[in-house]
Amino acid sequence: MNFKKILFLLVTGVSISSLGIAGCTPTQQDLEAGTEPSTDLTAQTETATPTPTTQAQERPGDVPYVPTPQPVVDAMLQVAKVGKNDVLYDLGSGDGRIVNTAAQKYGTRGIGIDINPERIKEANENAKKAGVTERVKFVQQDLFTTDFSEATVVTLYLLPEVNAKLRPKLLKELKPGTRIVSHAFDMGNWKPQQTLNVQGKTIYYWVVPEQVPANLR
Repeated sequence: MNFKKILFLLVTGVSISSLGIAGCTPTQQDLEAGTEPSTDLTAQTETATPTPTTQAQERPGDVPYVPTPQPVVDAMLQVAKVGKNDVLYDLGSGDGRIVNTAAQKYGTRGIGIDINPERIKEANENAKKAGVTERVKFVQQDLFTTDFSEATVVTLYLLPEVNAKLRPKLLKELKPGTRIVSHAFDMGNWKPQQTLNVQGKTIYYWVVPEQVPANLR
């Protein structure tokens, strides 16, 4: 075999080998190298879109959004005697001012419930400004599917018919001794233990009894 033919075969062999490697997938390369294929999901998911903190609003809200004036917020928290050991649930939390004020002034842990994603976003932004994000949480949820059993204080600014619809759920889920404070509207034939007037606004205060009368269930 002459020199030119040997040189041709050598060049051809190298080219074929190079093409074989270039055409391998990463898994094929791993197998040929005697290593396990990569199963690291971190690299595959680290660029994925993060889970949103809010979702599309599932249904219209039960009440229009009207913020509670700050003096009324302060009076509601005072009449309920909230403290650092309480868990406050604000139903229809809006911009988060009741929950955030309780956390900032009294160290109270708070949960705000609102069905509107814009209100949840606003409440979280206000919590950051108030420096209370470690003590509060805002949840986009329907009031009528929310579990209130953890609460020791419940605040609300809804409407009479919504209060009436919520009352059996509150009395069923809340522990005896839980305080309930409502801005502007009462709860029908459940008579409040205290009524206040602050700058022309009415505040109603109840305590969940040991035994719930049949006419309130």
